[in-house]
Amino acid sequence: MGCVSRARAVVMRVFVAGASGVIGVRLLPLLVEAGHEVAGMTRSPEKVELLRRLGALPVVCDVFDRPALREAVIEFAPEAVVSELTDLPDDRERLHAFEAANDRMRREGTRNLLDAAAAAKAPRFLAQSIAWQLPGERGAAVDELERTVLEVGGVVLRYGQLYGAGTSTSPSFPSPRVCRSRRPPLERPTCSRRSPAYSRSRTPEPPRGGALPVGGGPA
Repeated sequence: MGCVSRARAVVMRVFVAGASGVIGVRLLPLLVEAGHEVAGMTRSPEKVELLRRLGALPVVCDVFDRPALREAVIEFAPEAVVSELTDLPDDRERLHAFEAANDRMRREGTRNLLDAAAAAKAPRFLAQSIAWQLPGERGAAVDELERTVLEVGGVVLRYGQLYGAGTSTSPSFPSPRVCRSRRPPLERPTCSRRSPAYSRSRTPEPPRGGALPVGGGPA
């Protein structure tokens, strides 16, 4: 008779920053369904009820308010901190106007969240990144985000471009130019996952350090 080996799911307290974004609102209910205790952070008070409906404990906090962020993360005492932080518009035509703000989010926002996670003694940290190369200062901000996370043994998730309802891109497919502009691999172990939200909620034993390319797809 054959034997079937099933990995036992690890149930954790998970703090998700950027919980009301495109990935966050899809990730929260999956984490809750998997049995995790989840706190969802947003800087928008009007998103509190949405996060509560998704099954998370709502936390209203600005990632640039370091003392408040530190207090919020320590109070929840997470075993994993997940960064889905972005500062992007819903309208794709306005992306250029938000570039500097999103660069700041990748740099300063990530550092602040890492510091808060360290203060809370959270053993796991995961942060979103992108799978394509950006030019100039924008690319430098992505590189800094990844370097900062990897230096502390965190996990970088390089998302492909998302498209469809609730995103700033076409409901069909991302542009061929973006698909061809892949980022160079990191000198860390990598493995693929099927989709961002699925991989974040169903990994039996969360990875500890490295970069994981995550295929893009409809949101």
